[in-house]
Amino acid sequence: MDNYQIADALSLLAKLTDIHGENSFKAKSYSSAAFAIEKLTVQLHEMPKEKISVLNGIGVSTAQKIIEYIETGKINALEDIISKTPKGIIEMISIKGIGPKKINTIWKEMEIETIGELLYACKENRLKLFKGFGEKTQQNVIDAIEFYNKNRGSYLYAQVENIINEFNEFLSLYLKNIKFEVTGQFKRQLEIIDKIEYLIQAEPEKIVEWLSVAPGFTVISTNNTQIIYATPAGIDLCLYPVDESEIIKKSISITSSTSFWGELANCESTNNVIEKSEQDFFENRALPYFPCFLRENESLIQEFKNKLLPDVIETSDIKGIIHSHSNWSDGSNTIEEMAEACIKLGMEYLVISDHSKSAFYAQGLSVEKIYAQHKYIDELNKKLHPFTIFKSIESDILNDGNLDYDDHTLKQFDLVIASVHSNLKMNEEKAMMRLIKAIENPYTRILGHMTGRLLLSRPGYPVDHQKIIDACAANDVVIELNAHPSRLDIDWRQIEYARNKNVLISINPDAHTLEGLKDIKYGVAVAQKSMITKAQNLSSYNLMDITSWIQKKRS
Repeated sequence: MDNYQIADALSLLAKLTDIHGENSFKAKSYSSAAFAIEKLTVQLHEMPKEKISVLNGIGVSTAQKIIEYIETGKINALEDIISKTPKGIIEMISIKGIGPKKINTIWKEMEIETIGELLYACKENRLKLFKGFGEKTQQNVIDAIEFYNKNRGSYLYAQVENIINEFNEFLSLYLKNIKFEVTGQFKRQLEIIDKIEYLIQAEPEKIVEWLSVAPGFTVISTNNTQIIYATPAGIDLCLYPVDESEIIKKSISITSSTSFWGELANCESTNNVIEKSEQDFFENRALPYFPCFLRENESLIQEFKNKLLPDVIETSDIKGIIHSHSNWSDGSNTIEEMAEACIKLGMEYLVISDHSKSAFYAQGLSVEKIYAQHKYIDELNKKLHPFTIFKSIESDILNDGNLDYDDHTLKQFDLVIASVHSNLKMNEEKAMMRLIKAIENPYTRILGHMTGRLLLSRPGYPVDHQKIIDACAANDVVIELNAHPSRLDIDWRQIEYARNKNVLISINPDAHTLEGLKDIKYGVAVAQKSMITKAQNLSSYNLMDITSWIQKKRS
């Protein structure tokens, strides 16, 4: 029972308490506790129980619920309020733009209990008739519901990574020592996944028989080529029965996009090598071995006929952490703790990039705090030498495209990351104006999370990717590949154009915690899909090279 699970449970309890119009003080205390728990650097289940209630933001009553959850896996108060709440009302909590107070109005005054009813009411213009709901709010709710419905049943790659481990154990338990392997979307390293797929060397009837006693797994459909199960995890499990003679061809077809496999299947075998591996399959067709993450674009097949693929980037190629936050703004840890964690990961440097002054919600740095932070970094650099901490800022791109410090202040940083965090609902013309102007600012070194998207939660603002990349090329600005699993922005499908324009990518974790530093691997997985090499990635520069790059830019 980790802190995130506990925080999620308390956050849900807070929202449901508000939705039911119950004690607002209780709701605020549960919400405050959830927020405090997410910031903790030690796991609650590892602490003595008597010390939980004295933690900042956690009272005696809430502490008792935390202990109850740790010991029993549930909170009775939460179970009770869930039992009194229609399922559709709980589902509404996931809809952006309608908080607990508005959900209370929707439920109690409008007598709406499902998302489908709510969407219908919006389409009928009924929502804006109620206090607290205007025409703009109504349209936002429509957009949010349609986005939610479109993506329901889909998961982030990072979420599926955890589920895969559980499914591996599950299949090992029920499949009687039968060989199986993960395949499909996960092996292709897609950023959003709607099913977990396995190749299984067994007859379909046997598979169904063995899994018939598995609790919570229900057959949706079955035939000789695939069996699909609904699972307790909420994501479909798709099993492909195969025999040993067809496993290589089947594996390649399932781990390829439709267009890639269609082109590959048309390639005639030119050798007589017995295909004992996937490598043999490609070699027989005068092709280099395409790893699963590159089996997307069919044009690569002709492009690399009788040619070698480039050596794509690996996580081990990352030499420093660029773009991370500390407790000077909205991070959970001190700069020294972040630096020490980087050292343990084998990194040579850390680029600390706290939020700028406009990000008041994230305790953005005033000019006075910037100078204090820089003095502190100088002291740490003496202490941690040869490891180096570079002075950076994630400067907000304001509504007019300016950065939110004057030139004198911007000049004090080793590098500036420019990002949009406010007024995200823009048309393309507005978004492009802001981004291009920021890119043209002589102090901008890296463009942060280009579209502002949050996968499965918020679509990015519309941009013309090629024009943005052209502007970065003209102004020698690096484009961030934000490695946070909810962002993965710039989209991998756009990186080929950046490569062709010789624009550097920088795989950055945007870490707000020590654990967040490890998100770098998700950025690498995306970069691999677009054939980025370590030479094309800024965070692969070693300390000497990044120091030289920074000095050159500053001069």
